[in-house]
Amino acid sequence: MHNSSDKTFHFDIEHIRATGEACKQWGKWGPDDEKGTLNYITEKERIAAAKLVKKGKAFPLGLNFDENGPQKGSFGGRWNPIHSMLASGTDAVAGYQKPPPGKKFASQYADDAVSMPLQCGTQWDALGHIFNEGKMWNGYPAELVGSRGALKNSIDKVKGEMFGRGVLLDIARWAGVESLDDGTAIDADDLDACAKAQKVEIRRGDFVIFRTGHMERCLKAGDWGGYGGGPAPGLSFHTCEWIKKKEIAAICADTWGCEVIPNETDACFQPWHWIVIPMIGITMGEIFKVDELARDCAEDKVYEFLFCAPPLPITRAVGSPINPMAVK
Repeated sequence: MHNSSDKTFHFDIEHIRATGEACKQWGKWGPDDEKGTLNYITEKERIAAAKLVKKGKAFPLGLNFDENGPQKGSFGGRWNPIHSMLASGTDAVAGYQKPPPGKKFASQYADDAVSMPLQCGTQWDALGHIFNEGKMWNGYPAELVGSRGALKNSIDKVKGEMFGRGVLLDIARWAGVESLDDGTAIDADDLDACAKAQKVEIRRGDFVIFRTGHMERCLKAGDWGGYGGGPAPGLSFHTCEWIKKKEIAAICADTWGCEVIPNETDACFQPWHWIVIPMIGITMGEIFKVDELARDCAEDKVYEFLFCAPPLPITRAVGSPINPMAVK
């Protein structure tokens, strides 16, 4: 691990472009592909993942969607969910719910609605979420994501893919801390060393979840601070090649954006995103709540599990809220 301010690891826009070319997998699954690395998951991997359930214990990995979420203004355009009641028990008791024509009594009911950005809490980034110099995954032009949404690489295209073997890399516990400091960049060697210490193998088609402790630090303090787009621990840009080489299906984290902030470059914001989503084809999960799962893994020393996290099949959307589940 290193601090993102360490100039030894810094790079310029030309290095970002070169890394993108080196990691590019456009056409690997054909010219019409919209699933990216989720193609690594086959029936064989799903059957093997189902066999990982030994004690039937389930761990929800999603934050509640409410006004106490992490969107506090650090990143423009997103807000916490706004929950509104369309009908309530108070309405029912007060007699506001009238029976339909021909009926003597009305049904008594509650109904509600929610308004929220699709990426305001625990969520998937779709492959149409990030562009690299005007192109998205598989070389599709960014213009295909317009005012009516994504005509290519939308989240509904992968609604049946989020089921397989999950692996937790508890980086914070492996490093001997409750939470990594903001600006701590996790290197590929750290990912390998953590997996080795946990005696778990990263395999083709895995959903890899890493824990930094950042979310738990915020929840313990009762203050999200700059969690939504501000300084955070996360993956170094230099893990892009590791992600491609390991042939994992998806990468997920307990942070807002998976990669380290401040970034290791002044050339652009979130350069790691520029590579892993549009060039490698990785589906990314963010804002995962993994504390309970991490404690259980530390107790039984089992860091693999059945993972299931289908997105809401929202047509043409570039992200989706989820409540991921790990079952051991």
